[in-house]
Amino acid sequence: MERKTFAVHTLGCKVNSYESNAISAILEKNGLKPVNFEETADIYIINTCSVTNTGDKKSRQVIRRAKRQNPDAFIAVLGCYAQSDPEDVKALGVDLVAGTSDREHFVKMILESTSGSLVRDISKVSDFEYLPEPDTSERTRAYIKIQDGCNNFCSYCIIPYTRGRVRSKNPDSVIAEAKALKEAGFLEIVLTGIEVASYGKDLGDTSLIDLLERLSAEVSFRRIRLSSIDPRAFTDDFIKRIPLIPGVCHHFHISAQSLCTETLKRMNRHYTAEGFLEILEKIRIAMPDAAITTDIITGFPGETEEEFAITCENTKKAAFSRLHVFPYSERRGTAAAKMKQIPVSVRSDRAKALIEEGSVLSKAFSESLKGKTVSVLFEEGKDGVYEGYTENYVRVAVKSERDLSGEIHTVKIRKLSGGTLLIGVIDNL
Repeated sequence: MERKTFAVHTLGCKVNSYESNAISAILEKNGLKPVNFEETADIYIINTCSVTNTGDKKSRQVIRRAKRQNPDAFIAVLGCYAQSDPEDVKALGVDLVAGTSDREHFVKMILESTSGSLVRDISKVSDFEYLPEPDTSERTRAYIKIQDGCNNFCSYCIIPYTRGRVRSKNPDSVIAEAKALKEAGFLEIVLTGIEVASYGKDLGDTSLIDLLERLSAEVSFRRIRLSSIDPRAFTDDFIKRIPLIPGVCHHFHISAQSLCTETLKRMNRHYTAEGFLEILEKIRIAMPDAAITTDIITGFPGETEEEFAITCENTKKAAFSRLHVFPYSERRGTAAAKMKQIPVSVRSDRAKALIEEGSVLSKAFSESLKGKTVSVLFEEGKDGVYEGYTENYVRVAVKSERDLSGEIHTVKIRKLSGGTLLIGVIDNL
């Protein structure tokens, strides 16, 4: 049977999206036509997530949907869920199962319609897997995967078991990919990975801050942005050097997960709430305009009302520009799943309370930009209104008679709309 079309569905993180795009690029170069996942395709590829039990469930649902859409299709599944539970995936009747490595071999088997399994012991994988640079029609923001794996072993997280140990992309390869993206017209790159703060730890002669300095000096992107980063990356040396790097966005998504030290101990996060707040203070001294966003998990096993109150109070002190709040969700196979669990309703109620606080903080940060002049990278427009993001990742809208997509302009902020959307004007248009 000749297979002409393929569809990809990606669950989970930006790293999965990057890898899916790379796989799609290889398939297209081999003559296959991409179609939407909702359409009938000859090949369905599902890149799965396994961060929580819910992630596993969603992955299974997508696999079943693909089989319903075309029972004769070749179904290929990869990613973290396939890595952690390959037998469960096989039982769903898929043709090809891969984990979080051997992706080029995975694509070769798809092209040859070869069934089987490519899942291997990820803990024994020590080299960074290089994939072809993903193709994309977007010309504003591009992602570069600079590392894979994680050595942290947080008690709630399965990722070290599905992604393996830290492996970093050679810095020369990162520079080469960045140059190609700049030549393609991108104005902003985002350095992404499973744990970007660990970049270079396996290489021995470089680090994340070294890479940022090289990127700025050798490629001179208008904007270089970091994806989610562990607070321990912000050493005194890092904080001293990063404001001096042209192009690096003064927006940091620093994952806290909790701001109560006792809760952090059970999470195995290796820092204290007090230490986290001290890091934020140092960042703001060095970069007064910095926007800091974070993730918070509510209802983690053992979290008392007092501990949650401490997290809420410290969240206010931290003055984040945005909060991503999640009620704790068990992931079987982790240490936290074996701890005494808090009722789901309590987790949800705490999340709602913290989300409300996050809305207040977001509005306050946006309000602080009123009357100021900011740089905006515009991404899309509709009915003469174009939206984009500032360097510190606040959404801005302006009216324009011409297409601003993919352009950077200086905007004077006039007012706030809907809590976080800033309305501005470009004086030179």
